[in-house]
Formats: sequence, structure tokens, C-alpha cells
Amino acid sequence: MNTRITGTGYSLPAFRADNDYLATLVETSDEWITERTGIRARHLAGEETTVSMAAAAAEKALKRAGADPSEVELLIVATISGDTVTPSTACRVQALIGADKAVAFDINAACSGFLYALHMADACVKSGMYKNALLIGAETLSKLVDWNDRGTCILFGDGAGAAFVEATEEAGILAHEVGSDGSRWEVLSCEGRPNGNPVCKAEGQEGFLQMNGQEVFKFAVRKVPQCIDAALEKAALKPEEVDLYLLHQANCRIIQSVAKRLGQPEEKFPMNLNECGNTSAASLPILMAQLDEQGKLNKGDTLVLSGFGAGLTWGACVIRW
Repeated sequence: MNTRITGTGYSLPAFRADNDYLATLVETSDEWITERTGIRARHLAGEETTVSMAAAAAEKALKRAGADPSEVELLIVATISGDTVTPSTACRVQALIGADKAVAFDINAACSGFLYALHMADACVKSGMYKNALLIGAETLSKLVDWNDRGTCILFGDGAGAAFVEATEEAGILAHEVGSDGSRWEVLSCEGRPNGNPVCKAEGQEGFLQMNGQEVFKFAVRKVPQCIDAALEKAALKPEEVDLYLLHQANCRIIQSVAKRLGQPEEKFPMNLNECGNTSAASLPILMAQLDEQGKLNKGDTLVLSGFGAGLTWGACVIRW
């Protein structure tokens, strides 16, 4: 038994914040941001929430797969920016879309979150535990960034992407490679609510996203090609046999460096970060859904999905579309 993606969907907030808009908030410019990141705009949540965007993306994915919400057996949301600490975003999405039979929960692997969810769902389907799964990456990162810090606020955007996977006899997910290194957690982090109990009496507010950009860059350009090579080896494939590489949309220079290290043309590495920015766990499923919607993913294509993020975490997945 194999696991195959049968439907995709995405949702972006209505408000589009281009680089000129950010220049009214912090000392920056369109040229400065574009040259360093490739990002020209990102979408910021207004009335939208992590839950509402996740539900909208999920409904589109189910519709594209020809599936009813009542058929969903497993529902996983990858997010670091849920609207509530508890209940989980997945449970709230379950209620909104009517997936009343699903087992629902969240996972936190930051920008690698969707890949972790895909890895988990594939194992569950291939083991016979579930026949299908609805996987969502959803983020409202705009509430986690410091809008006075141009080093981070220019990078991140909001949105959600989803994929419905089903058990099939056809080829689908071929191989995974995932990993984490908790010893380097401080490279990219966001402090939670401080403990203000009678013992601690801590002061202060919840923190903002903190990032050592140079360390993240060095980690990404080294680890992403390594995990892609490992996943391809498991699938008995060579880099040139891959039709498209869908990488986490963090920075165009990282993607270009990975392409160079793999010895593959940049044309195989589609990007949407110029319009979406870095949407963390939503990044890969949004990109995949947009390509699917545009008819750029053809049956039989070999795809590699790969990402990296806080934790530090990383992953790669080889898929036969």
C-alpha cells in the first residue's frame, strides 16, 4: 500500500504588504529587501486567523480530491502560531469543516512542520492505521514578529496550505529523510508566555521571533542538499531524474545555493516567496497547491519537497505525482 496526494489547496490573507509598505514601518527599501531575500511582498492577516485560513485551504484540498470532510480519518495541522494554546488548531479546523470522524492534533516543527506531518501520515497510511489524512500547514507569523526589527519583519508572511493524502496501489510518496538538532535551538526561536506563578513572579511579555540569519543560512545550504541526497538514495533516484524541487520559501539565495550544490538548473526550483515571503509550515503546501492549480504538476512527475526550520529541524520527501 502506498500514500498519494490527491488534492491540494491554499489560502492567503487579503492584505498584500509590499516592500514599499514595510518601508513606512521600518528603515528599509524595496531594493534592500529584494536584493537580500527575493521577497517583494507578503500577505498579512487582518480578519483572517490561523484557524480560518487552515480551514479554507483544507476545504479546497478536499474539493480537489473529490472527498467529503466526513471521510477524513486523520487531521494534522503543522503550526507555531495557533490562535489558542489549547484546544489545538486541528480540533478547531475539524469543527469548522465538519471532519467529525477524524483524529485531530497539531505538530510543531516550525518551517519543517508540513514535511513532518507528511512523514507521519505516510507511516500511518502504509501501516494500515488510517486510509487517508488531511495535512495542513498554517501560520499567522505577523503576530510573532517584532515590527520594529527590520531583520525579521521583512521576511515573514501569513497563509495556509493543505494536502489530502489517500491509500493507493499507485506510486506516491517514495521516500523520506527527516531530522532535528535540538542543541542549536537558540539559532531560531520565539519565547513563549513567561511564567508568572507565585513562585516565579516573572515579569515581561511574550517574546518575538529571534534569528541568527547567518547561522540559519549556513545550516540551510549545508543540510538541505544532504537530506535531499539521502532521500533520493532511499528512492533509488539521481538528482537529474527529479522534475521539480519544491523547497521551503525562506530566501532566494538559499534556494539558488541548494540548486548549485545539487548540480541542477534553477528552473527546477519554482519560487513564490516574491509574493508570499516566508510562511513557515505553510510554505511548502502553499507552493505545491499553487503549482497544482496552475497545472504545472503532471501525473508521473517526480518531485522533491524539502525544508528546514527552528529546532533545528529539516526534512525531504520524494513524491511521484
